[in-house]
Amino acid sequence: MPANIRIIHAHDFIKATPEGRFDLEKAKHLLMEIASTSAPLVDCEIILDTRKAQTEMSITDLWYLATELSNLRKAFLRKKTAVLCPLERFDYAGFFALCAQNFGFQVRAFTSFEDAIEWLIANGT
Repeated sequence: MPANIRIIHAHDFIKATPEGRFDLEKAKHLLMEIASTSAPLVDCEIILDTRKAQTEMSITDLWYLATELSNLRKAFLRKKTAVLCPLERFDYAGFFALCAQNFGFQVRAFTSFEDAIEWLIANGT
C-alpha cells in the first residue's frame, strides 16, 4: 500500500535566541506554518526528524509544544507523527510523544528511521 509521508526536519523550526536558548515563540509560529501547509494533506503521515537539531529543549518546552499541537488539532489529529531522535535524547522525545498522546494525537518516539516508517505505514496505531 502506498504511503504519503512528509519529513519535517526539526532544525527548520527549532530555533535558538542569540543567547543560545530555545526560542519557544519562534517554534510555535513555525509549527503553525507547518500545520497550515500539511492540513490539506489528508492522507499524510509525518516524521519529525530531530536528529540534527542544535538546540536542546527543556521538559517544559516540550510540554508547551505538545499543548500547541492541541491548538492545531485539525492539522495533526488524524495523522500519525513519528518523532525521530538520537538515542541520547529518546527520553525527551518520549516525553513529548506522551504529552501529545494525552491530547489525543498519534505520536511516538523512535531512534530508528526504519522503525518509524514501519509504524507510520502499519494499519492501526
